[in-house]
Amino acid sequence: MEVYNLSQTHSVLNHFIHQLRDEAVQQDRMKFRRNIERIGEILTYEMSKALTYTPHNFQTPLVATTSHLCKDEIVVCSILRAGIPLHNGILNYLDEADNAFISAYRKVESNGKDFEIVVEYLSSPSLEGKTLVLADPMLATGRSMLNVYKALEKLGQPKQIHIVSVIGAQAGVDLIEEHFPEDTQLWIAAVDDTLNEKGYIIPGLGDAGDLAFGEKM
Repeated sequence: MEVYNLSQTHSVLNHFIHQLRDEAVQQDRMKFRRNIERIGEILTYEMSKALTYTPHNFQTPLVATTSHLCKDEIVVCSILRAGIPLHNGILNYLDEADNAFISAYRKVESNGKDFEIVVEYLSSPSLEGKTLVLADPMLATGRSMLNVYKALEKLGQPKQIHIVSVIGAQAGVDLIEEHFPEDTQLWIAAVDDTLNEKGYIIPGLGDAGDLAFGEKM
């Protein structure tokens, strides 16, 4: 798997990541969602450099000319609910893409620490021969992404898989690298070193879904 960690080069992305992490700023839900969306736009721009392009001849008001346009059939699949702002950011740049949505949540055991990933809702077109973009803002243990990938297998074999994430833990990156196809590409804004005992990224930013949309029962 190829990993493109954008935090390895300083850019305006640092500012957005800082605001996501800073507990004095992240309580502004609208700003939190917008920062996720803006990071999605940046990651998508970088990812677009790896897509397939073909020349397209057309006429301007003055002369005939040529542009190189993306020819990939793209499906953007987001993991609900935290993935919605990231999904919007991706669609801001890939506005002609098809869309898929899948739910994946942590079902915590009675001890409050152990959990399993439960995948329930799925709405998706065929993935056969498509370019699949999997979007989830937090790549913690990697188990959600892996379970989602397994659930999508029945919908066809994608030509290419791109994973777009905001913050990940190295353990999650390692897990998907082990189980996803070798030519998968991961586009991520930051990779943190560790997970705590509950499987949350450290330093991370907390629960992205709750910060974007409010606490759940």
